[in-house]
Amino acid sequence: MSATERFHYTANDCLERLAADLWPEAKLALVIYTPEKPELDIVLKDSGLNVDEVVSTLRRRGGLGLDGENIYKRLLCDAIIGAMAFGKQNNNPPPDGHWVKEFWDVGRAEGALQEELVQALRLVRKELDACQRVIHYARGFDPAYVSDAQAALKVADTVLEQTPV
Repeated sequence: MSATERFHYTANDCLERLAADLWPEAKLALVIYTPEKPELDIVLKDSGLNVDEVVSTLRRRGGLGLDGENIYKRLLCDAIIGAMAFGKQNNNPPPDGHWVKEFWDVGRAEGALQEELVQALRLVRKELDACQRVIHYARGFDPAYVSDAQAALKVADTVLEQTPV
């Protein structure tokens, strides 16, 4: 029997004895890790163990918090950011009931609002340009109005150049 097999056998035996002394609904898990060597990680767990409850227990009692860096939190944040970005672009929606759907919906709402604002800006720009043409042809209005409106049109054009049609 290899050293690893002996360890697993001994650890499992110890966990079974510990579990026998716990209250009936208690669950037991043992995690052994070696920093920078995930291939050496060992997880032994009771049958029926809920790993989400293990994470909650570590949060409550083990100092696991939102601050600090770990790959689980990074992947979770990446999924949320991705869902919001996809929602804003209105593509790749998650299936109904998926946990990222609410984040996709937030992104979709922001994307829809941006689309509305861009369309409103395009309309205002079009109408202001039409007014400017009438003023230019009439030659009877204050030139300052024409200059200020032309400056406003340039601002609108700069913003509109940055947004897709």
